Amino acid sequence: MKKFKSAILATSITSLLTLGASQSVNASQQIVDTMSSQLRLNYQIVDNNAVNAGVDCAALGADWASCNKVTLTLKNTGPAITSKDWAIYFHNIRMILAVNNDQYKITHVTGDLHKLEPTEKFTNIPANAQVTIPVIGEYWQISESDVMPRWYVTSTDAKPKIIANTNTDSDNLSAFVAPLGEQWKISPNDHNILMTPESRYQRNSDIKKIATDLLQGQILPTPVKLTVGKETITLNQNGVNLMLNGLAQASQSVLESHFKQLNIAVTKQGYKVKASIDKTAFEKGVNGSYKLDITSEGATIVAFDESGIFYAVESILSSIGKSSIINTLSVEDAPRFEYRGMMLDTGRNFKSKKAVLQLLDMMSKYKMNKFHFHLSDDEGWRIEIPGLPELTDFGSKRCHDLTEKQCLLPQLGSGPNSDNNGSGYFTRADYIEIVKYANARFIEVIPEIDMPAHARAAIMSMEVRYQRLMDQGKPNEANEYRLLDPSDTSNTTTVQFYNRQSYLNPCLDSSKKFADKVISEIAKMHVEAGQPISTWHFGGDEAKNIHFGNGYQDIHAAQKEAGKGLIDQSVEDHPWAKSPACQTFVKQGIVKNIEHLPSYFAVEVSKIIKNNGINRMQAWQDGVKFATNAKAFATDEVVVNFWDNLYWGGYDSVNEFANKGYKVIVSNPDYVYLDMPYEVNPKESGYYWASRFNDERKIFSFAPDNLPQNAETSFDRNGDVFAAKGTMNWPGAYGLSAQIWTENIRTDDKLAYMAYPRLLSVAERAWHKAEWETDYQKDREFQQGKTQYVDQQQLHNDWNHFANLIGQRELAKLDLASINYRLPVPGAKIEDGKLVANVAFPGLTIEYSTDKGENWQAYNGPVAVNGAVSIRSVSADNKRTSRVEQLK
Repeated sequence: MKKFKSAILATSITSLLTLGASQSVNASQQIVDTMSSQLRLNYQIVDNNAVNAGVDCAALGADWASCNKVTLTLKNTGPAITSKDWAIYFHNIRMILAVNNDQYKITHVTGDLHKLEPTEKFTNIPANAQVTIPVIGEYWQISESDVMPRWYVTSTDAKPKIIANTNTDSDNLSAFVAPLGEQWKISPNDHNILMTPESRYQRNSDIKKIATDLLQGQILPTPVKLTVGKETITLNQNGVNLMLNGLAQASQSVLESHFKQLNIAVTKQGYKVKASIDKTAFEKGVNGSYKLDITSEGATIVAFDESGIFYAVESILSSIGKSSIINTLSVEDAPRFEYRGMMLDTGRNFKSKKAVLQLLDMMSKYKMNKFHFHLSDDEGWRIEIPGLPELTDFGSKRCHDLTEKQCLLPQLGSGPNSDNNGSGYFTRADYIEIVKYANARFIEVIPEIDMPAHARAAIMSMEVRYQRLMDQGKPNEANEYRLLDPSDTSNTTTVQFYNRQSYLNPCLDSSKKFADKVISEIAKMHVEAGQPISTWHFGGDEAKNIHFGNGYQDIHAAQKEAGKGLIDQSVEDHPWAKSPACQTFVKQGIVKNIEHLPSYFAVEVSKIIKNNGINRMQAWQDGVKFATNAKAFATDEVVVNFWDNLYWGGYDSVNEFANKGYKVIVSNPDYVYLDMPYEVNPKESGYYWASRFNDERKIFSFAPDNLPQNAETSFDRNGDVFAAKGTMNWPGAYGLSAQIWTENIRTDDKLAYMAYPRLLSVAERAWHKAEWETDYQKDREFQQGKTQYVDQQQLHNDWNHFANLIGQRELAKLDLASINYRLPVPGAKIEDGKLVANVAFPGLTIEYSTDKGENWQAYNGPVAVNGAVSIRSVSADNKRTSRVEQLK
């Protein structure tokens, strides 16, 4: 009887506990549901130079003593919120330094993830009222795209929910981000010009429309020699007959699809295009060289190799104007650089296979031949590796799991769920398809698995693997690919605010084994795809603790420097400084000091690369800076992506790497990072740490093989002139590469917007050396306004020609390819009561409205207007428009 009563009692207690837990979860869920639906968030950037308003940014520990003021407003549209059992998680690319409302606190979680929650002093969020939370953050926020979407509410064990007015994948964040107004400058010393309709009109004023007949027969990128005849051939009557002897069928099929995209049939009765390979016809044996003659009878191609045939036909396609007309012409052509590249980051935010294939197809049309595929980063692992399922089962997903057993924590606006491009990966089959697709277009795929820094997704995935196998009683297997030294207690902070879990440990044999496993598996995929890997990208960038940067100083220092943040550097460590395994390396003399470990690991991985039959290693230049020279590595060649800003000394530091035997790919962020904004305007998204803008004209004007020259044609980040002089010998660049990092590029459409049409300018400079580009001369100094080595008139004429080709021809072709390219906002002003307008690419239609966008009219010349006027440009197919702006 006692046992029976005990059983009843136990059952009753269990039921009560279960009921209590259920009620608790229900209560928590009710809090989340209530707050997420009835709160409205507003994010107002108040002051980007808070130090000038009396804020002691240095004492708050801000880098270079730079901080900004923001006001967060929580508007409650319903009953009072009295519970303290809640937290709002949000993504913020600036470290929060202070909160000036004692009812709330913000703590940093990891990366850009922060948590806002009530303090003990919290009373309530009143009914139908709002509370303001003044916040001070590091640096500045001068673009609406600095603010990340998907702020979400949590409470105990409830399912998180996104605050309704922050739930967007769009770049239009106006539902919760207040206009920046005058807060568009980094500092009072920022001398950039804000792009308004009026200032944009001035910038466009030297661009004139060229008569269409003068553009006939022109080819992009520009050939070495081009002679255009007067006869024309109309291709859409009978189509084309491609007789391309020596070209693989897969590549011929690509060209056929490009003709069909322009509504030109490929038929046996069509205009004959004949090709053959004859290496003896070329004095210089340069891959991709070709000779092309177009006559009324047919086109004849003589090429140095298969890629030469492909590029020659692309030149025919490029020369096609309106009504499918081509001119008779003669071309002799060869690429300027062997490496004409594009880097795509899929780690920060994933990009679909469709988007990658579209990018490869567009690269092939403009004769770009290297696809640098960034497949991993702190925020995500993006490729399936047989035998290591955790890399994709865990490391490719982001969601709200504070234990990080199911997924990585959210970052970069991905919010609590895995239903957006914060998550995703390429299957083995996907990757093989991508490589095949690239190979048919004469594009080499260069995979990058970033290490030893930017490796958090891999590290945490291998921790999940470690725990799984330890739970199964398999310690040897568990440690096989572990990337952390569990005894490492180093306190370090990465550029993106991660801790030591962002750096795989270079002193562990398991780290090398992991590298070997990943390299060998991806190499197998390349073999299956028919393009064996010839170059492996090691990564190697930013393996440092940012709190040892020049903008910080030790709070205990006897002498303090003005303009630097005060932090306790005595508790800061370099990566791996407290790893026993790495301390042993230093004691044994394997490395000189802890800071040399990234370059040591680069050398070790080069041996693995070589053992996998790959003879070229590529890396970001800072990943090899402590190696003696290129001969320290096991691979036959070592190539570096050089990414120092020119105005911070990159015009000369590039020479150091070239003179150490590295092949240099010019990849400067202040010219060819396509994640920088198109123009200086808070509505124009993009990061701007390197440059306030990288537009098509600036990229077109870039001299990649004589970096000092650019000081005569461009400005630094503050909009000021700078002097540049190379003090060492320069053997010449191996290539040019554009980069797209995707921290705030969350969708495929946004990727296309950021890439096109800027990629055309990159392709032009990678293929063609212009007459206004001067040859490098040691100790020759350049500075805008002081030197005149560049033929500015020739540069202007070339750009005017190029801008007309884009506006009158190329954008229409992008429309036919379904590319979501950026349409430039027109320039405009009111002059004597009339609207005058222009656009960066002549040929685009400009429209204006005098009734706030209710009705639009085509602008055909100066027109009398009254009141407010709105302007926009329209795509050639009339399906899309630019951002709308209003004249003041």
